[in-house]
Amino acid sequence: MRALVGLLSLALLLIVLWDAFETVILPRHVTRSFRLARLFFRFLWTVWTAFARATRSPRRRELYLSYFGPLSMLLLLAFWAFMLILAFGMMFWATRSAVKVSWTSPSFRTDLYFSGTTFFTLGMGDVTPRTALARSITVIEAGTGFGFLAVMIAYLPTLYGAFSQREVNISLLDARAGSPPTAGELLRRHGRQRIHDGLPQYLRDWEIWSAQLMETHLSYPFLCFFRSQHDNQSWLAAFTAILDVCALLIAYGDGETKWQAQLTFAISRHAVSDLSEVLRVRPHPPNPDRLPPEDLPKVRSLLLECGVPNCADAGDAKLKELRHMYEPHLEGLSRLLWMPVPSWGVGADFSAHRKPSIWQRISSQTPGSPWPSGDESGHL
Repeated sequence: MRALVGLLSLALLLIVLWDAFETVILPRHVTRSFRLARLFFRFLWTVWTAFARATRSPRRRELYLSYFGPLSMLLLLAFWAFMLILAFGMMFWATRSAVKVSWTSPSFRTDLYFSGTTFFTLGMGDVTPRTALARSITVIEAGTGFGFLAVMIAYLPTLYGAFSQREVNISLLDARAGSPPTAGELLRRHGRQRIHDGLPQYLRDWEIWSAQLMETHLSYPFLCFFRSQHDNQSWLAAFTAILDVCALLIAYGDGETKWQAQLTFAISRHAVSDLSEVLRVRPHPPNPDRLPPEDLPKVRSLLLECGVPNCADAGDAKLKELRHMYEPHLEGLSRLLWMPVPSWGVGADFSAHRKPSIWQRISSQTPGSPWPSGDESGHL
């Protein structure tokens, strides 16, 4: 019996250490279906969202969901630590509780307590090993605990650095595409003068951002659950707006702008597809349709106003083909992460719910007119 427990403890120790290595240190995603970290996040997210469904206020629900990312990461570290302590406690028990205790006879509870004090290198001294094998296990556990905690603490700045790097461009997108960001608003604010000069370079910046996000979030998928500071912002909404703009420019545009849109679309769609695979998300077609056929003339009219010539209905088929390449992935991620996908920024529904923004007041500012008051929402 004790030999079997010893083998189980060794297997548990190796599984936890390997899982921590793959999750935190290994700089690539793991395709294996069985992983402790994946099961842990899935279970915890299911429980977390069950409580979110009972919250009626959208603002409170978003605040509640924003705690999941950082808190789940800390809970995962605690889960790993507990499993390691349990594994070493089982090892001590398998060696017939070879420890010295002054106040009672050794038991599994004593072994577990001794394992915890050893793992965190407390050195209480009230329980000590009494055999060579127990002393060897004690040294191994102390080294494992010290190294585990050191590595986890050292990687926290790396994780938050990746999160901060992601959020910078999302915040900058607020001024260019509104909040939540939409393709229509991004085109309107660039206008005829900057559609061919400034927009290609801006899409180039988002090509780099997409590649960086794919690198960090495939290595650390739990970063996908980290939410932005504002309710109307998210990395998923940013991807949606950029992919929508690229799809429009590829379907109806030409020249250098279309070329850069193709490059940005390729890497962005690649990132969305890979993230869906890593998070085990099934693609879902958007319901209702984000861009119904009756809104396509308004899209072509907007592109003509922004300086994209020759916007004919011949590009509608190409736009539909491009949308099928990324919209189902975005919808699947939206359902999993509870991050809404923004609209295209055209159509009657968008016009009816479009609110005056600080950007409109700034861009139309005339000498002597009042500055926006402090009770504005702050979104651009």
